[in-house]
Amino acid sequence: MASETEALILELAEVLKARGFLCATAESCTGGLIGAALTSVSGSSEWYAGGVISYANSVKVGLLGVSEEDLEAQGAVSEPVVRSMALGACRAAGADMACAVSGVAGPGGGTPEKPVGTVWIGWSLHGETRARKFRFSGDRDSVRAQTVTEAVRGMLEWGKER
Repeated sequence: MASETEALILELAEVLKARGFLCATAESCTGGLIGAALTSVSGSSEWYAGGVISYANSVKVGLLGVSEEDLEAQGAVSEPVVRSMALGACRAAGADMACAVSGVAGPGGGTPEKPVGTVWIGWSLHGETRARKFRFSGDRDSVRAQTVTEAVRGMLEWGKER
């Protein structure tokens, strides 16, 4: 794990503990890398509830409550889907905060509208949501690593606001 990501996670842990928050994850393109990064920190069970790896759309719908209409209209790599995934992760895990990611990590799968490196990240905190679209560069591993960093950064920034 990159030292920047590790530093963000350590700071996130302090913020979550100070506020008594639990966080969760819903991951598609990262396949569990965010959860693995969070749980690499000793004591993470105090503030990380768990996560859902929702690679298939059926899992997004069945476990996270993403609407089939949003998936059909917008695709899995979209703002409404990651917002729903984040809310669903909070519900499923009984968490206060969550991040959710869905993207095109590559090397294939890109389209002109959603080229390789396109990632939507959504966050939820106490029922509110935020989302942001990113365009990462590099190979599959690099896109996934950048996604982990930005997902954690978003939780930290929002957590510090509260």
